[in-house]
Amino acid sequence: MGRIYKDEQDDWITVCLKYLLFVFNFLFWMGGGVVMGVGIWTLVDKGDYLSLLASSTFAVSAYILILAGGLVMVTGFLGCCAVIREQRSCLSTYFSCLLLIFLIELVAGVLAYVYYQKLSEELKQHLSKTMTQNYAQPWKESITQSVDRLQQDFKCCGSNNSSDWTHSVYIKSQEAESRLVPDSCCKTITPRCGKRDHPSNIYKVEGGCITKLEQFLADHLLIIGAVGIGVACLQLVGAVLTACFMYLLYKEEEEDYSDV
Repeated sequence: MGRIYKDEQDDWITVCLKYLLFVFNFLFWMGGGVVMGVGIWTLVDKGDYLSLLASSTFAVSAYILILAGGLVMVTGFLGCCAVIREQRSCLSTYFSCLLLIFLIELVAGVLAYVYYQKLSEELKQHLSKTMTQNYAQPWKESITQSVDRLQQDFKCCGSNNSSDWTHSVYIKSQEAESRLVPDSCCKTITPRCGKRDHPSNIYKVEGGCITKLEQFLADHLLIIGAVGIGVACLQLVGAVLTACFMYLLYKEEEEDYSDV
């Protein structure tokens, strides 16, 4: 009688775990889409600013999220199939994929956190040099467009302030046509509006574009890190549930063999 009760209890736990894992994998699949979306959004919507950074850590973190998101969606689908079939070999493969994706997303989260710590110093060392030496120079069109968008989007002028442009290779050249700052510094852009650098005409922001860009990137790095680490922790829950389900299936198989 006790054996029968125990078998029924084990069957009930197995069924509950099975449906719990199925629901988890469905949510996991949806989470993969969110992770991939965050990575793509970061690169597409904010990609213009990547050329202004000295290192590629920010972009690498976003690419890792896209890779992890794609793997999560595929793994979530495979997990649903493995749970329905109740095959331990498929569940073992699924379990291994969970651990792999966990490590990938953890790396993305850690990279984002580490880069967050040194972001301010990198911008201070690199942004001013990039803006003054590369703006409007041959073969530097992407940087020129990025600087113009940066100054317009964040309503700023120069890396620290508008006077930084006095050291610019472009402003010193004949191409500037006596401009004191690029036209993208102007509150209302008109041809050669950069000839007048009065606060009524151009953006005068305390801290310049460095402060604005630093805050912007820091916020997005926190999002990347939080998404990566958050989904990674969720996968640990899935790995534990999968291990428990595999153990119950193993026990059932052992009991079936012993009955024979």
